Amino acid sequence: MALSLIADIGGTNARFALADSLSAPRSVEVLKVADFVQPLSAIRAYLKSVGNPRLGKAAFALACPVVGDHARLTNASWHFHRVELQKALGVTQLLLLNDFEALAWSLPGLSTRDGYQFGGRQGVRRAPLALIGPGTGLGVSGLLPTAGDGWIALAGEGGHASLAPADSRESEILAFLWQTHEHVSAERLLCGAGMPLLLQAVAQIDQIRGHRAPDDYGDAAAITAAALAGDPLALATVNCFSALVGGAAGNLALTLGARGGVYIGGGIVPRLGRLFKASAFRQRFEAKGRFRAYLMPIPVYVVTAGAPALSGALRALKLRAAVAQSHHFSPPNVDHPVQIASGQPVN
Repeated sequence: MALSLIADIGGTNARFALADSLSAPRSVEVLKVADFVQPLSAIRAYLKSVGNPRLGKAAFALACPVVGDHARLTNASWHFHRVELQKALGVTQLLLLNDFEALAWSLPGLSTRDGYQFGGRQGVRRAPLALIGPGTGLGVSGLLPTAGDGWIALAGEGGHASLAPADSRESEILAFLWQTHEHVSAERLLCGAGMPLLLQAVAQIDQIRGHRAPDDYGDAAAITAAALAGDPLALATVNCFSALVGGAAGNLALTLGARGGVYIGGGIVPRLGRLFKASAFRQRFEAKGRFRAYLMPIPVYVVTAGAPALSGALRALKLRAAVAQSHHFSPPNVDHPVQIASGQPVN
């Protein structure tokens, strides 16, 4: 039996898996993007490690806009043409999706083991879902209900929308960044590469002294570790980061009418642990003036599952196959997503 090759390719890691027509992704391996010049060499390394199985189809979730035949990662050097890669792999179909579009498709399958709830109550049944996630970049998507009790995932680049300050301090942070950046997007600060830049701004604006010079804190993982250890500058940076994510998530919830819930994906927030739970995230999420009462009941779910975008990409591939067979659009028959806080359906 020919298997499907499923991939979730970000700016830092590329996750590969195999699946047949009935199974979930399996044989998952993670490769460093920087270790390979182009995706084909990484794919061949993965396939060799799993015995070079016969492939039928493939679906790749990519951390970049998916427009036309050419794909170029936003935060890494990989780029390729779909038709050429499909031919090299010998597959009958190569489906390309934005990585957060694929992650959105995975939301109906999430359960209690895949994350936790942070505030709010129970989501409204059949209401839109919002998805935002700081990682190597800042992903944004959503899952919207359709006729026939189905869903449709959004493919967009909302992480590159302008960052919105909520008070004078954050306005000063933006003014500091405008000295060197013409456009300060949400992704400019709310991602792995953005956290060190945010630390520089916080040190300048707040005049906070940490245990080392601002240039010596390293990457987001090092800043997070320093914050967990009590470093005042790193802690102030993480608190500011979490508040800004809360503001962006609240904006997205209002834009999509996401009364079904807001999901936080990406690799950074789960690593923040107790710092995120103690942060101003939820306060800022709800701090939208007259619409505070609208946002207060909306549950926020922090997704901690290892590679849900793989499941989402496989789901999209199966949907595309079903559409091809029926010659009309028929969304997946999923009544509503699972509430990952309780494992019970959203009512």
